[in-house]
Amino acid sequence: MDVVGIVAEYNPFHAGHAYHIAGTRRRLGECAVAAVMSGNFVQRGECAILDKWTRARAALEGGADLVLELPTVWAASSAECFARGAVDLLAAAGVATHLSFGSECGDVDKLQRVAACLDSEAYRAGLRRFLDEGMPFAACRQSVVRGLLGEELAELLSQPNNNLGVEYIRALNAAGSGIQPITVPRIGAGHDGGDHPAYPSASAVREKMLSGALEAANPASLAYCGRAVLARLRGMTVRDWTALPDSGGGEGLPQRLVRAAAEAVSLDQFYALAKTRRYAHARIRRLALWAFLGLTEADRPGSPPCLRVLGANERGRALLREMKARARLPVVTKPAHGKGIPLLELEARCTDLYQLCREAPGPCGLEWTMNPVML
Repeated sequence: MDVVGIVAEYNPFHAGHAYHIAGTRRRLGECAVAAVMSGNFVQRGECAILDKWTRARAALEGGADLVLELPTVWAASSAECFARGAVDLLAAAGVATHLSFGSECGDVDKLQRVAACLDSEAYRAGLRRFLDEGMPFAACRQSVVRGLLGEELAELLSQPNNNLGVEYIRALNAAGSGIQPITVPRIGAGHDGGDHPAYPSASAVREKMLSGALEAANPASLAYCGRAVLARLRGMTVRDWTALPDSGGGEGLPQRLVRAAAEAVSLDQFYALAKTRRYAHARIRRLALWAFLGLTEADRPGSPPCLRVLGANERGRALLREMKARARLPVVTKPAHGKGIPLLELEARCTDLYQLCREAPGPCGLEWTMNPVML
């Protein structure tokens, strides 16, 4: 049986995610699905709306068989780093035959051509020239690809799921794992695209949860502890900001962040003051999140140290038995087994802070008491 990896945030799990899993099985038959899912913090530089165990249960009920955790140091990172961490986990599990992702274009061959271009020397040389002109990175990248491959393929990079799919393919190529990429066309509302009668965007669902229009059990948002985050940001020095990944240390961004933190009286104002044409909003949000969590670039290892299980059903438990024989990393299924692994100790600290970001704050220690969800 094929084993398909899916990288996701499931923030929260919704109809579009169920459609993707079902569409993957329509392509490959009755395969097993192993999801690599972000933990309590996500790529947009925010808390996940629901905790990772609640989201793991929803994923299992929606068609996944096994849920592994993507630790915060990769989950709350750039698309390239996010993809690399997730693919490293899938490859280390030793069971995945395919990686399936949603995309706007639905054409994996075109995305593979773009991925190959981004890894070429011609691209790297062209990128250096554009960056020297002070353009935003995303615009520089698209301009170089346009010159090398033409407008049609370059335009793929203007859409977020195509962009992430390209990064998955690049990460697969770098890992040399033999895992084959496939893509399922997205339907319904686009990324951050608002509401839809059948397939709303995750952002629209989150807004309804936070407003009370859609019932949610104790949702989370950085806004619930905004002053605590600002207190941390106001204590950051230029040197502190420079120690974070993608900090723009050579471009003057840390100095700008110090000034923004001194002036801002809300998180939204901090983001607005720090953002420029060159520094995207998501990048600023991620830097603020890393600062709040007390993380630095040195906290992210070169590759994941273990495979942390968040949930499984019966078929997922069979996968776990196979992984224990074939995986290149330890498989952690019990909270106590994570003690002494530095990255999981760090994750426990992040979870303690996540508890303060919930509508009803919770106590510390949840990382060491919550068992994986078993259905």
